[in-house]
Amino acid sequence: MFIPDIFKFEDWEEKIAFIKQYSFASIITVKDGLPIATHLPFAIDDSSEKLILTSHFAAANEQSKFIEESISLVIFSEPHAYISPTHYDKIESVPTWDYITVHAYGKAKIISDENMKYKALEKMIMSYEQSYKEQWDNLPDKFKKSMMRGITAFEFEVTDLQGQKKLSQNKTEIERERIADHLEKSDQTVEKQLSPYLKSTI
Repeated sequence: MFIPDIFKFEDWEEKIAFIKQYSFASIITVKDGLPIATHLPFAIDDSSEKLILTSHFAAANEQSKFIEESISLVIFSEPHAYISPTHYDKIESVPTWDYITVHAYGKAKIISDENMKYKALEKMIMSYEQSYKEQWDNLPDKFKKSMMRGITAFEFEVTDLQGQKKLSQNKTEIERERIADHLEKSDQTVEKQLSPYLKSTI
């Protein structure tokens, strides 16, 4: 990812917190020289020395056939906002876009063992809706096995985690305060969520 020095996002713990908060991402893999992508929720495990992302494809998704062959890229990207030049002091200004994104590079491994696949599903449940676990535990085994046949679960070991925060750092503090206040009042959720990040640069 091209990252100008002024927009570098390097703090490891902060990047982990970001991908946990915005964990619906795009996984991109190369097939016959062309990129293919799927949009998936990920469970993020940073409890050991390795950073592991877990998710699953629909069984019919051909991308699962290629993710073990080469490096894949998972893109976590949100929140973001259009930034109007009306917030700047200089008339000679142009519009731009502020955003935060994290790119995770690594190699995926298909989970074929049924017990491990079951644990991968439970990891997703515990990441997104812990209260659903009781309902899941009480579902008939036949139903759960049918659900598991319909997916291809995988683990993704991150080998490189790159981040960028483009938050108007190249503008004055007064201009950034103006932009942050505007975003905070927005009725768009993604814009409103960007405001605290922008304020953190002031």
